[in-house]
Amino acid sequence: MKIILTQEVSGLGAPGDIIEVKDGYGRNYLLPQGFAIAWTKGAEKQVTVIKRARAAREIRDLGHANEVKAQVEGLKVNLKARAGDGGRLFGSVTPAEIVDAVKAAGGPNLDRRRLELPGHIKSLGSYPVSIKLHPEVTAKFDLNVVKG
Repeated sequence: MKIILTQEVSGLGAPGDIIEVKDGYGRNYLLPQGFAIAWTKGAEKQVTVIKRARAAREIRDLGHANEVKAQVEGLKVNLKARAGDGGRLFGSVTPAEIVDAVKAAGGPNLDRRRLELPGHIKSLGSYPVSIKLHPEVTAKFDLNVVKG
């Protein structure tokens, strides 16, 4: 089955890529989740629009990715979250909240879909978080979840 990715899917590709996948994977997972659209000649024209949007928000090149990496790794990121008496959170920390905390700490705008978390963050403490800025550049920083 030929599909066009609309979002980044790890192991498959980036938005706008035209790829071939097994029928069941495409029909039962990628299409219903909104990660891809079925390939047609008309849909292929949309690829240029998707790639243009990706280029606008993507890190320009390897040098720019290294600049952003240096900026992110120098930050102290604190995230205030509601927690109970034992330090357990009401809910969990989302990637969108982490991106907002990085921005509040003076960091750049980041894409929440590129964050790599160490699992679900459901209690207070310090957690290592990494973000894939470029295929060759990954920035790592510590996220401190504090009671707020």
